Amino acid sequence: MSSYDIRKTALGVETVWHERGPRLEQPLLVGTVVAVIRNPFAGRYEPDLMPFQASLRELGRELASALIAQLGGPARIEAYGKGIIVGEDGELEHGAVWHEAGGQGMREVLGQPKGQQPKAIVPAAKTIGGPGTRLMVPLGHIHAAYVRSHFGTAEMTLWDAPRRDEIALGLVMATGGRPHARIGGLAASDISVHDGQR
Repeated sequence: MSSYDIRKTALGVETVWHERGPRLEQPLLVGTVVAVIRNPFAGRYEPDLMPFQASLRELGRELASALIAQLGGPARIEAYGKGIIVGEDGELEHGAVWHEAGGQGMREVLGQPKGQQPKAIVPAAKTIGGPGTRLMVPLGHIHAAYVRSHFGTAEMTLWDAPRRDEIALGLVMATGGRPHARIGGLAASDISVHDGQR
């Protein structure tokens, strides 16, 4: 039995063939997975959030695994990000626990079975909001933050969440960068330092 109470999960995948330019040979897939959980600290101040953060690590791995499966497996994933919407009776810090739990969950699953675990920072967005809040979650390349072609966004929205005493915790991933990216910067094929930046 987990220490978090999941009301619902949602998983969606966009299939992008072009951005008004030439049609891609293989479409870009952009996926979002969200879990809506009860906020155990709604309406009160909790000084120690570390046990809650630790309890969410398994949820991070579970959501990452589900989304990666829908996108074709770990080898297909080139970009990632995470998003959090905290219901109105909570505070941003209640969602900040997802930075470590969700981000590390993605890294661990993407590094399986024997691959290189991503080192690039996992971009994030978080806010306080109610049901239907639209959060545009940033995407970045999983191995090198300087790869501009993979700067993008994925929408995280649920029509009935989060309620006042809930938190919506999301992960986003993509199988590539923006279609027709052409603004320069480090190309994914030129990643060489493997420090999470270049």
